[in-house]
Amino acid sequence: MLVKLSPRPAMRRCAGAGALTLALLGSGLPTAAAADQPQPDLSRFYRQKVSWARCEGPDMPKDLQCAKVTVPIDYAHPGAGTLGLALARYRATGTSRGSVLLNFGGPGGAGIPALATGGKEFLELTNGYDVVTFDPRGVGRSSPVSCGQGTEDASAAMGLNADISHPQALLKKLRRAADQCARHSGPVLRHIGTVNAARDLDVIRQALGDKKLNYLGFSYGTRLGAVYAAEFPHKVGRMTLDGVDTLTEPLSEQGLAGAEGQQTALDDFLDWCTTDIGCPFGQDRRAAGDQVVQLVRSLDENPVPTDFGGTFSGQDLVGAIGQALYSKEMWPTLERALVSLVEDGDTRRLLSLTSGGGFAVPVRQGGGGKSQDGERRDSGLVDAQDVPADNLPAALMAINCADDPDRPTEAQITRDLKGLQAAYDKASPVFGRFRLTQLLMCFGRPKGTKFIRDQVKNVHSAKMLLVGTRGDPATPYRWTEETARRLGPSAVVLDNKGEGHTGYSSSTCVHRKVIDFLLYGTLPPSGSSCPADENDWSSTANTTH
Repeated sequence: MLVKLSPRPAMRRCAGAGALTLALLGSGLPTAAAADQPQPDLSRFYRQKVSWARCEGPDMPKDLQCAKVTVPIDYAHPGAGTLGLALARYRATGTSRGSVLLNFGGPGGAGIPALATGGKEFLELTNGYDVVTFDPRGVGRSSPVSCGQGTEDASAAMGLNADISHPQALLKKLRRAADQCARHSGPVLRHIGTVNAARDLDVIRQALGDKKLNYLGFSYGTRLGAVYAAEFPHKVGRMTLDGVDTLTEPLSEQGLAGAEGQQTALDDFLDWCTTDIGCPFGQDRRAAGDQVVQLVRSLDENPVPTDFGGTFSGQDLVGAIGQALYSKEMWPTLERALVSLVEDGDTRRLLSLTSGGGFAVPVRQGGGGKSQDGERRDSGLVDAQDVPADNLPAALMAINCADDPDRPTEAQITRDLKGLQAAYDKASPVFGRFRLTQLLMCFGRPKGTKFIRDQVKNVHSAKMLLVGTRGDPATPYRWTEETARRLGPSAVVLDNKGEGHTGYSSSTCVHRKVIDFLLYGTLPPSGSSCPADENDWSSTANTTH
């Protein structure tokens, strides 16, 4: 799992469960499609041109333009239906060399609201590019998937409040939840995932009039960029991957890495918080760690009501804390949100830290028209106000499952779950349970592709800049090294010695080197590094609440 949400990239996955996970990886893998099969005619999609207009909506900047590109739902059968992909851009301020496409992470993160709220961080790129982003298939305004948020089964499917003490009952519930996600999501769910999203990228590239794809991807967006490079190596322009995702580790390993990374980030936050008189856990550092664990357990046993009519559990708290730990700049905000919860029982500030979640928020379904067989065939976009409230977690699950070929059986899960729980709890007493549910979230869903594991390697493309951050809680630095080795000599590694998830927004040095590469084609030597920044956040962190 990953996520980078706001324009400051955000979250991801995990480390080694050792022998405990081996039994969960024993299921067979799907057979790859034959490479010599006749290729379908996609010419009508590659002939289209983008027509831009001012973005509609009260939260849209006046100079942000929106458009759509039409792609086939199923690339193997392009006549079976289409869907629209929502695009947005800031136009180049001078002479443009084309477009640079941004993906802010996820999976499941919508690009358009991220660019609308955080576009200032990328305006320097308009010195040479139209800065373009998009909502990937199944996300945001582009045929959003949903599990029907607000129901018990949907919450289970999202990994929230899972009771793993009765595995058979839990797995039965997860199977029902998978069926519910399929009912609410429509045909796009069967054709979601990074391999199809990378093909969409190439259609977008052509529609924008670019011969090569210039790209900046964060967190999950690095997986998308790597898959694109493997599918279209000769179409890679200037590509930067920041917060590099794993291409090989199973969800079980990713979950452990995520638990360990987020526990380290939480420990760092508590080191800082307990130096402030306003810290809701006091000034005793050891006691503060115990209080966080106790607070999570207490809320799991007795969730508190929210303003939305639902409840806020300990696992909801863990999700909110995890989101805030991706950047040190969020620490003061997290501290104030925790004060509101501990002193007043007020969950509003914590809820504002999450995107999606499993809360009982009314869902307004949107989408295009349907054919007689129920398949969505209209390529129109969903209105922003009609995007399902659970779209982010629903899309995150769907994409991760579509990308992962492992499906342990019910017997394997039942046999190994207690041992895995012990391993995850050891990795993090706070995040272990939350991350363990990621191992279960694909149960009841079809096996995903093995293309990423087997084929995304030895890429013969233009040079790509890979940025890894040493203190990244979501995408550990070793993933940068592993992915660089898989991609081969095309990968150029930049070692960011700082903290937080991704480097572009948090490191002046990384920011400069990314800009120099994207605008001017200047690459640093592979293996070069950026020092940890003395960030300005520290001067305003311990302020009055």
